Amino acid sequence: MSENIVLDKSFKFALRVVRLYKYLTEEKKEFVLSRNLLTSGTEVGAHIKEAQDAESKTIFHQEMGIALRKTSRTEYWLQLLRDGSFLDEKGFDSIDTDRLELKKLLVSITKSSKSQ
Repeated sequence: MSENIVLDKSFKFALRVVRLYKYLTEEKKEFVLSRNLLTSGTEVGAHIKEAQDAESKTIFHQEMGIALRKTSRTEYWLQLLRDGSFLDEKGFDSIDTDRLELKKLLVSITKSSKSQ
């Protein structure tokens, strides 16, 4: 992987989301919420990756902002999976800690890129 912390963390988070999706569909037979989780959870990193190749600071800021919003959407799906008894509290806390760490990095990046 690269030396880009937010890109690395978002890639690792996406892999965790993919593994969770596989578990939810194969073991829990849950297909609707888990599909939404897969989409939003992997799009975080996709938008961060796009931001790295942005043609301007404006596009960089927009892509990072979208990635930040995707972390909130991912939280929503994780909470529904937990509260719907598809994901236990320990599993939720583990992946949500990673999501929150990523969100904090993105908040910091979007704030600093906006002020530049």
